[in-house]
Amino acid sequence: MATKVYIVYYSTYGHVEKLAREIKRGAESVEGVEAKLWQVPETLPEEVLGKLGAPPKSEDVPVITADELPSADGFIFGFPTRFGMMAAQFKAFMDSTGGLWRTQALAGKPAGIFYATGSQGGGQETTPLTAITQLAHHGIIFVPIGYTFGAGMFELEQVKGGSPYGAGTYAGDGSRQPSELELAQAFHQGKYIAGITKKLKSSSA
Repeated sequence: MATKVYIVYYSTYGHVEKLAREIKRGAESVEGVEAKLWQVPETLPEEVLGKLGAPPKSEDVPVITADELPSADGFIFGFPTRFGMMAAQFKAFMDSTGGLWRTQALAGKPAGIFYATGSQGGGQETTPLTAITQLAHHGIIFVPIGYTFGAGMFELEQVKGGSPYGAGTYAGDGSRQPSELELAQAFHQGKYIAGITKKLKSSSA
């Protein structure tokens, strides 16, 4: 039976979604892994999203509900930062998982985190760091990428998001798109966490 990895994200302007799609590619490069993209429900009305200039949500990515989480063997959660923490939309989704917390239905499953910030000091480390509390209460095992991305982690000549906590990108004023190096790190994260998820599943079988 295939190892199922769910990539669950929220994206306002598409930056997090671009990382998510590359993470999916990385996860699927691991033999025996089945990766699926999900987006969390939007909490802002269409009128507000229009004023923000947010593009329409991708129709090929289904909206997830909490009761779909237990069917996954592992997760990679992604979101933009809001003042150094996960966006309210993703927090609202996590708040909807109280029933799963009560039964500890997600305990022991591994998860990674990826993110987008507006600037270099905008939360590339605090956003995943503060998100770990959500995982801890569920008993989910946080899987950082550490420095397994190699030389890409030490890049100083070009702007690059991400950290030992996970893949990341800078959105700037919204016009900047994820760089090739940032996308490569996202691919690596997908492959890395999918491999760990597969090992954990096989060891508990």
